[in-house]
Amino acid sequence: MVTRVATVAFQGIEAVPVNVQVQIAPGIPGFILVGLPDKAVRESGERVRAALIASGLGLPPKRITINLAPADLPKEGSHYDLPIALGLMAALGAIPQDALDTYLALGELGLDGRLAHVDGILPAALAAQGQDLGLICPTASGPEAAWAGDGIDIVAGDSLLALANHLTGRQLQARPQVRRQLASAQALPDLADMRGQALARRALEVAAAGGHNLLMIGPPGAGKSMLAARLPSILPPLSPRELLDISMIRSIAGELTGGVLSESRPFRAPHHSASMAALVGGGLKVRPGEASLAHNGVLFLDELPEFSPGVLDSLRQPLESGETVIARANMRVTYPSRFQLVAAMNPCKCGLAGTPGHVCKRGPACAADYQARISGPFLDRIDIRIDVPALSAAEMIEPAGAAESSAAVAERVALARERQRRRYAAAGHPDILTNAAAGATLIERFVVPDRDSRSLLLQAAERFNLSARAYHRVLKVARTLADLAGAEQVARPHIAEALGYRLNFGAA
Repeated sequence: MVTRVATVAFQGIEAVPVNVQVQIAPGIPGFILVGLPDKAVRESGERVRAALIASGLGLPPKRITINLAPADLPKEGSHYDLPIALGLMAALGAIPQDALDTYLALGELGLDGRLAHVDGILPAALAAQGQDLGLICPTASGPEAAWAGDGIDIVAGDSLLALANHLTGRQLQARPQVRRQLASAQALPDLADMRGQALARRALEVAAAGGHNLLMIGPPGAGKSMLAARLPSILPPLSPRELLDISMIRSIAGELTGGVLSESRPFRAPHHSASMAALVGGGLKVRPGEASLAHNGVLFLDELPEFSPGVLDSLRQPLESGETVIARANMRVTYPSRFQLVAAMNPCKCGLAGTPGHVCKRGPACAADYQARISGPFLDRIDIRIDVPALSAAEMIEPAGAAESSAAVAERVALARERQRRRYAAAGHPDILTNAAAGATLIERFVVPDRDSRSLLLQAAERFNLSARAYHRVLKVARTLADLAGAEQVARPHIAEALGYRLNFGAA
């Protein structure tokens, strides 16, 4: 007789159904595990054996075969411990088989039979709900699983014995409850703390309103990092769908501590020594990288030219398509990665090129060589580029809090984003929420330059050799400027300001 327990394997944030099949048959005693298991899965045999003994149930001296179907799908992780143990208990008659037929199970076992939290509980719970199944998981994972909704039956136990008692009806476990953490606007850095930098503040507002990528160039101490850190404070709140997508990625990455979800937009700021796998994802278990963890939020790259050129160029695909595709010989994993890139850099290696009263010893070559570390194709994907000059003495002694607050700017950003949402929803694209996410054909539909604007665009395209991508990104920024102004049509001033942002850093 073969007993079966449903579980999942993870490919990106997708939970793929896996059927754990357990057979106890006469023959030479042994514990055989098949179905492309990795080392963590192969070691589950010893953990399961010890956990069953600790629960008062020993394995008979027979031939035990565990098959993880489908057999050609790689199985990774320790979450197969629980379904294997439950399948063995059903095969031994300790729990009824029909009690497991309506559940999907995952969890890691300790030698004493206790259950430990595993990553990916939220995607697994949603997958169980999609298959009209309940979920069996560790107690520590229960609050995370509860976010899947009230329509799913969740059994969370702290030990194998507690789960057996629930499944046999001897001692029922209470359904876990969600743990909610509301985002606090007061906890985020406020734009009112900034002194001076009116142009940079304006560019930051435009970038927030349209979801545009932003590059700030200026000497050390000019306020570039402070500006970037304040971008989340002016972005609109997460929608339920965005919150779910972010939480699924964080669940796979093991960053949902205690099953608590945050309504704050992600803000990821990796060090410039980050590897390609750390930035875009990969590694032995193909984990999500910083680009995916910043999905629906901000990815801040400080000291941009100090990043490895290959690492930076690996971001070109996510910047264009909004997803990261990691290909391996035996799998192809896709993670959503629609983030807003904010980068900061010094104008040269010494950091003071162009600063009044300072002359680089190497002359113009100091700035040219330093900026040349950023490839043209990568730079072509940045919509807004601004200079952030050093603060003057008068600006530095300006009273704190004299500038406009984040709350005031966030109101304008929210109105502009709502205009964009309605525009694209009416056009049959409800999934597009910002101008930056609109395709070339779609943006041309909503930006029809008049004669003066067309002439200005033509002159800029010829003089600065604008690529097709650069041209359409200028249109997107111009559309955002019009949305901020509450204008239905894009006019010459919007085009002129968008071009000014585009051509601020050399030729496009």
